[in-house]
Amino acid sequence: MFLLYEYDIFWAFLIISSVIPILAFLISGILAPISKGPEKLLSYESGIEPMGDAWLQFRIRYYMFALVFVVFDVETVFLYPWAMSFDVSGVFIFTKALIFVLIIIVGLVYAWRNEHWNGLSS
Repeated sequence: MFLLYEYDIFWAFLIISSVIPILAFLISGILAPISKGPEKLLSYESGIEPMGDAWLQFRIRYYMFALVFVVFDVETVFLYPWAMSFDVSGVFIFTKALIFVLIIIVGLVYAWRNEHWNGLSS
């Protein structure tokens, strides 16, 4: 039977972890000095005076590298629980994980063959 009192610690943790950031924002909003001026509108980087425009266009290889990292990082996150329970899980779970890895490898081969990796190599 589902008993609500078993989750008292969870609800207390949830409320406390929600109240702390809200209080931090409220306190900083009340105590922070409000100063407006031309210095406030400047882009600031390590105390160096800005030269030129602050908007730069990044090369696509940085985005491609980040995307590849995210894909394989997420794959690792999904495979870790499977690897920890490999001794108790059966062949069905193994085939599901194998299919998952094969789909990732097919995507990698597709991107490599269609020359989507040229930005990463240079």
